Amino acid sequence: MKKHLVLALVALSAGTMAHARNDVLTLPLDEVVRMGVEQGKLDGSVKFYLSGAKTPKVSARLGEDVANKKTNGVGKDDAFGCKWAALSALIAFQESAKQKGANAVVDLHSYYKRDTIKNPVTYQCHAGNIVIGVTLKGTYARTGG
Repeated sequence: MKKHLVLALVALSAGTMAHARNDVLTLPLDEVVRMGVEQGKLDGSVKFYLSGAKTPKVSARLGEDVANKKTNGVGKDDAFGCKWAALSALIAFQESAKQKGANAVVDLHSYYKRDTIKNPVTYQCHAGNIVIGVTLKGTYARTGG
C-alpha cells in the first residue's frame, strides 16, 4: 500500500513540474507607488526613481540594496499579486532608506535571478503556479539641496 502511495505522489509531482509556469509581467511602477500611498503603506518621504527616469540631482549615494519579495499567487490575479509583491519591496526600501538618512531610491530596476532589466517606467514580475515574485535593486540616495 505504501509503495503505491509513494508512486502516486511521485507521478503527481512529476505532472505538476511539467506544467509549472513562470509568466513574466511588465507593469508600471507608478501604479504601485500610488496604491501604497493611498493605503498608507508608503508615506511619501522616500521617492522612487526607476533607471532611466528623470531624477533630481543626487547629493549623496548611500549604498545599494536588493528587495526580493514574494506573495502567494493561489487564487489571485497575476497583476494584483505582482503589485502586492512590488509594494512589499518598496516598503522594505522605504524603511531602509529612512534608517540610512536617504530620501530617495534611484536607479531602481528589476533584478530577477540577478538579471538586470532597466526601464524608466516599468518593473518585471514573475508569476508561477503558486508564487508571484518581484526582485528590485536600487541605490539609496539623498536628492535635492
